[in-house]
Order: sequence, then structure tokens, then C-alpha cells
Amino acid sequence: MNKNKRDFMKKAVVGGAAAATLGATAPYVHAKKAPIKWRLQTYAGAALGAHVIKPAVDAFNLAANGEMEIELYYADQLVPTPELFRALQKGTIDAVQSDDDSMGAPVDISVFGGYFPFATRYSLDVPVLFEQYGLKEIWEEAYDEVGVKWLSAGAWDPCHFATKEPINSLADLKGKRVFTFPTAGRFLNRFGVIPVTLPWEDIEVALQTGELDGIAWSGITEDYTVGWADATNYFLTNNISGAWSGSFFANNDSWNELPEHLKELWKLCMDSSHYYRQHWYWGGEAKLRTEGTKMKLTTIPDEEWSTVEAEAHKFWDEIAETSPRTKKVVEIFKKYNDVMNKAGRPYRYS
Repeated sequence: MNKNKRDFMKKAVVGGAAAATLGATAPYVHAKKAPIKWRLQTYAGAALGAHVIKPAVDAFNLAANGEMEIELYYADQLVPTPELFRALQKGTIDAVQSDDDSMGAPVDISVFGGYFPFATRYSLDVPVLFEQYGLKEIWEEAYDEVGVKWLSAGAWDPCHFATKEPINSLADLKGKRVFTFPTAGRFLNRFGVIPVTLPWEDIEVALQTGELDGIAWSGITEDYTVGWADATNYFLTNNISGAWSGSFFANNDSWNELPEHLKELWKLCMDSSHYYRQHWYWGGEAKLRTEGTKMKLTTIPDEEWSTVEAEAHKFWDEIAETSPRTKKVVEIFKKYNDVMNKAGRPYRYS
């Protein structure tokens, strides 16, 4: 019994030593989880996208620390901009940055995306309307009904005309072929403007060849950034909207599959994008009006331009009749602008 016991103990010691040696020398294999991949397409071309989306995507990819990567695609690279919603809904792409109007969203409130005439005066109006006046909840409700995750809205630049010929009166707009947003085009058609839809990357060439007489798609910051200031000669200081309203969207399944910390990280990066655009556009609009050398400024007199604003309010009432939800949005716009007008300076100067 003693001999067998000693033999057993020797074998146990030798076996244990061998195992310890093997554990010390053999590599520890850790299977690294593949990062989550998203494909995001923006409405903007590469030159503009470098400002309105790329910084936020780059920040997210860095902060995600290998857990997730967002691949960024610019206007029309994967699908045409008017088909963005369907592609998002089907999961062809995981996320979109666009206005509702341009991406063909089949929701009644899509008319308010982009430039809804005279709904806003300044870029700060947009986040206040969403966060304090109830637009956020309305947008969430509308997109839940069509199976797409609406995430966040923010402001871009005001809507001005950049044209090849000077615009000094409403009569000068008649017959002008202008690249603009769908709803803005419907409104401007009342003043003889001919709305034209083209791929974003074709606009500069269309201006050069005479296919377009101008654009009503941006402020002066974009005109210089994307090259349109090189193909137009005049910038009209009157605008039909003080801020473009655009949003971030996600495919429902793609969003639901994200862990909570990555959802929160993307929300922070979207907020960072909104903040960047606030100061980039606000400073750029003033600086390029005063220091830019490529376009001459023109102005339609206030008394004449006031008829355009009055027509916009008729347009609001027409849109309000299309559904109970659009009526609710129009009522919010009216209430908000009434508050701003009563508050006076600096909220409204006229």
C-alpha cells in the first residue's frame, strides 16, 4: 500500500509540473469578436460631407475602439438620394443622414424636412422646435409607423438663391430653372420658378452648361465649399428659410442589435455633428457675405419680399389640411413663431 501510494504521488507531481510548464509556454488564444459594421449614406457630396458628417463618423469610429465601424458613403454612391428611405427600410444600408423630403420618406411629415418656407428664421430654431415644442415625439411616432428608427434632427444653413443672372425683384425669378428641394420647389413654383431635380454631383456642370439658371439649395457657405460659387455670379440675400432641417435615421434591426453603450456613443456623435454645423454655417454665412469675392450680393426690397412670406402662410394652411399630424406641426410652427415675435430682440428683429 505504501509503495503504491508513493508511486501515485510521484506521478501526480510529475504530471502537475508538466502541465504547469505547458501552461507557461503555450500561447493563450483569445478569439476577438468581429466589429459591427454599418453602412451610412449622406445626402451630401464629398466636399460638403467633409463638414456635415465625416467629423462625427471619424469620432465615433475612434471612440468605438474596434467594437464597431461606420463606413461613410456620399450622395448617390450606393443608392440615389430619392431612394434612401427604401434602402434604409430594407437594410441595404444601415443609416442615413438626410432631410425627410429629399430621401422620399413615405410619411406625412416629410414635407417639413429640408426647407419648409419661413418656418424658421435662425438655425437655433430647429433644435428648440424638436426638443421643447414637441416635434421630436411627432417624428418618432411617424417613423415608428413605417419601421424606421428616427434618431435626431438638427439645423443646417439657410436657403438662398445663387444665380447666374442678378435677382432684384420677384419678376426676375420667373422662368428660372432652379435646383432645389421638392417642397421648396412646390412653393417657389408660385412665383414662376421652374424646379429642377438632378443628382447632387451634376449641379455644377448643369450651371456651367446652362441647364440650370441657379440653385435654391443652400447658403453661401455651401456655395463656396462645393464649387457652386465658381459657376454662379450672384447671391440673393433674401431667403425662404432660415435653416435647413435634417435628421439621422437607422434601420430598425441594425439599431436594435447595438449594445446600449454604442447607441449612446452614436447619439453623442450626432450631437457633436449638430454643434459643428451650428458654428460652421453661422460664421461662414457672415464671413463670405462680407469677405467673399466670387458672387455679388443682390436684394429684393422688404416690402416686395413680404408678399412671399404672406404666401408661405397660405402654403402652411394647405399643408395642414393633408393630415391631422401635419396640422399639428403647422400649429406648432405658428405658436413658436408667435412666441419669438412677442419675445422681440434678439429672437426676432422684424
